[in-house]
Amino acid sequence: MSLFELYRGNSPVILGFPHTGTYVPDEIAAALNDTGRLLTDTDWHIHELYRGLLPGASSIRALFHRYVIDANRDPRGISLYPGQNTTGLIPQTDFDGKPIWKQGQAPDDTETADRLERFHGPYHLALSTEIERVRAEHGVAVVFDCHSIRSTIPFLFSGKLPDLNIGSVDGTSCSTAIEAAAVEVAAAAAGYTYVLNGRFKGGWTTRHYGQPRQGIHAIQLELAQDTYLSKEEPPFDLDPAKAGRLRKHLSDMLKRIEDLAPTLAKVAS
Repeated sequence: MSLFELYRGNSPVILGFPHTGTYVPDEIAAALNDTGRLLTDTDWHIHELYRGLLPGASSIRALFHRYVIDANRDPRGISLYPGQNTTGLIPQTDFDGKPIWKQGQAPDDTETADRLERFHGPYHLALSTEIERVRAEHGVAVVFDCHSIRSTIPFLFSGKLPDLNIGSVDGTSCSTAIEAAAVEVAAAAAGYTYVLNGRFKGGWTTRHYGQPRQGIHAIQLELAQDTYLSKEEPPFDLDPAKAGRLRKHLSDMLKRIEDLAPTLAKVAS
């Protein structure tokens, strides 16, 4: 089975989907407990939500679930948010802090190394190769990492999460023009709340690849799932009406960012 889906487009923008996959190999699924088998922490339907919004954009989607190994975590196991509750390279709990592995069957260091080689490494090799191809063609590459999460998770954050959570690692992973374009679209989206570099500043993908001076820009958008799901609970169905309203704003954001690419390429050259 393929571990990721890669589409090579002709746009300077690359869409990343590290958390929409639900594939768990049988030998790994056997070690998950009843909580783990629910796969609750999936970025449900995100690849469908973005489908067709930016014709020509490249995209890469991990097909394996984040419980197998998290493609948006530092391969060294370093926390993205020191001092705050979060999940790691291979999560030990779900987002509610509940254990996901059967007693005594959580992956050890040897198993972690194996999953890095089998899953995490190939995904990022494909992504980094696509970034280099796009940068060579356009003089710049923009990684737009696509995510979602339940809007209320006390284990991870207090209160209700804003609808649109833009992350640029405090302005370091992309140009100020890209950041400003994303914020302007979010601010103009009637009926939606937003924040820049709030609880979610950007995962490892954004932090690792975002090198604006080298012509590689990265930005993350974390959506609150109640903006496009019927309910933030099983079976996590997509709400067509909600999704339709949100897609317009996502499309606007992506097109604004794509239109900036020629200017960014001149700066990088």
